[in-house]
Amino acid sequence: MSKTFRPWKIDEPLLLPPVVQEFVAKDHLARLVLNLVREDIDLAAISGSYAGERGQPPFDPVMMTVLLLYSYCCGIYSSRRIAKACRERVDFMSIVGFDAPDFRTISEFRRRHSKALSALFQQVLQLCETAGLVKLGHVALDGTKIKANASKHKAMSYERMEQRAAELEAEVGKWFAVAEATDAEEDKRYGADKTGEEMPDWVTDKQRRAERIRQAKAELEAEAKASAEAKLKAAAEAQQRREAEGRKKSGPPAAPPSTTPEPKAQKNFTDPESRIMKSKDGFVQAYNAQIVVDSAAQIIVAQDVTQSAADSGQLVPMTDAVETNLGRKPEQLSADAGYCSEANLEALESRGIDGYVATGRARDAVAGRVKDESAVAPRAPEEPSSRQAEPTPAATPSRVEAMREKIKAGGHASPYRLRKQLPEPVFGQIKQARGFRQFLLRGFQKVRAEWAIVCTAHNLLKLVQRRSLSAAPLAAR
Repeated sequence: MSKTFRPWKIDEPLLLPPVVQEFVAKDHLARLVLNLVREDIDLAAISGSYAGERGQPPFDPVMMTVLLLYSYCCGIYSSRRIAKACRERVDFMSIVGFDAPDFRTISEFRRRHSKALSALFQQVLQLCETAGLVKLGHVALDGTKIKANASKHKAMSYERMEQRAAELEAEVGKWFAVAEATDAEEDKRYGADKTGEEMPDWVTDKQRRAERIRQAKAELEAEAKASAEAKLKAAAEAQQRREAEGRKKSGPPAAPPSTTPEPKAQKNFTDPESRIMKSKDGFVQAYNAQIVVDSAAQIIVAQDVTQSAADSGQLVPMTDAVETNLGRKPEQLSADAGYCSEANLEALESRGIDGYVATGRARDAVAGRVKDESAVAPRAPEEPSSRQAEPTPAATPSRVEAMREKIKAGGHASPYRLRKQLPEPVFGQIKQARGFRQFLLRGFQKVRAEWAIVCTAHNLLKLVQRRSLSAAPLAAR
């Protein structure tokens, strides 16, 4: 039996194809992120950069921003992987439609607007505060080592630099001598009008390598000189304070800091601004990423990246960053032993923040045991005990000792326990759930911008989840 064609009846409705936004459900993350960025985030800094250019930008800057933020929320960071998802995944198609940008466009957009994209962290954070996700009752500070886009095997120590540069230069010198002799012989054989004077590529590569080593050596020397000058300045300021307070420094005078680099000091040739840092996986070429997490909903209220492997110098700037971002200080702050020092505890006191900073291992601190005195934060320097009968500043417990007693008195119910309960899950969500274990960009400023986008995506997910949960009862009614 043959099939017959049945024409459309006039009274039957014509079914239109769905628009790209209907590729996903209304409560899908892609649509929620798209609506939030369009309605609540000011992208004038990005869109306005195209005002002086002729014509229109090749792709809508708002769409490109949504695409990047949504990709980071999904744990996709490579521009090539993002471009592939735009061609193959319906959730990405709901954002870009059927006009998918290529990976070069995505990479260039991220590079061009890295500063403006990192500034979105503060806007999203303020939206989180408006939604009731930020209370600043208690915040916890912590850092993690994230690999740089460079191999530690591409680094060279200062001691080896001079030796290797001399070896390369001597090797290139021999090649030049051989090349000159060969040129003279060929001129004699073929005539002086023949060229043949260009150096082979392998000679040029050796020359460039030697020049890069010399440059890295000079950078290490400049850094060592600047560090020595900073130490001398800090020592002079400390001496002035002691003289103003009528105190004297005990012990012999310290040796002046060296202006030459340590023989083992290293410089990486792939990303010279990254550093060798110790992590749980051993020594890695990395940066030290910092976050401050609020206790209400694990929102990141401050973030930054540092080139220093030590955390102690980050407590004050990160604490001040919270006030810069939200206009007020947290009531309490907890941190691990890497942030403990007399200066840091004094800074928390002067800011009126109730601090809970570890002075050693967590279980020993709560139980009141200190197994290794050398591992805990140093005590405050004591004055010479020339007047034992009168109370002296040495008889007053240092801030580190007072913090140790404070944590011991609070026991397991102390807010001190939050120092790991808040930041560690956030690091787990970023590094494990969303797979951000290595920076894609190179250079300190680019890495800072990339980390800001990662933290923005984390807060954005929290905000979208809160809004979707708040709208669920209304939709049910």
